[in-house]
Amino acid sequence: MTRQTADQLDRIDLNILRILQEDGRLSNVELSRRVNLSPTPCLERVRRLERDGYIQGYAARLDPERLGRSLMAFIEVRLDRTSPDVFQLFADAVARMDEIQECHMVAGGFDYLIKVRVADMAAYRAFLGDKLSSIQGVAQTHTYMVMEEVKSTAAIPVPVR
Repeated sequence: MTRQTADQLDRIDLNILRILQEDGRLSNVELSRRVNLSPTPCLERVRRLERDGYIQGYAARLDPERLGRSLMAFIEVRLDRTSPDVFQLFADAVARMDEIQECHMVAGGFDYLIKVRVADMAAYRAFLGDKLSSIQGVAQTHTYMVMEEVKSTAAIPVPVR
């Protein structure tokens, strides 16, 4: 089965994606009005986009400060070996850590770039010392504390037709 791409979607599908990405709680009636369809065909398109994997889910954006997670940091992680077993061990460990919002394997001078959110510097120090650095295979970390969040979005650019 070949993976579908945005090239295979028409203008209405792309508009649905763009609108739902802005407001996933929009009612089907309102969505159908905005894309100039009646509700039933609109809902059928949304269900197809979900089934085909274009829409992976719906979520609320939460305020990290109100939830006591106002300190954000990015951490470069270098492993002592780059072998499949070490990669898997690391991936399994970080998947269990709630403080980690994102973890990306990267090419370059280090192996992973991690985004974490914690309450404060003491919580970060505990996370680094007790959790991240204790993962077998972690050789070195470099931390970059976020002073100001200039832009934060989960939106993916949707082509316009």
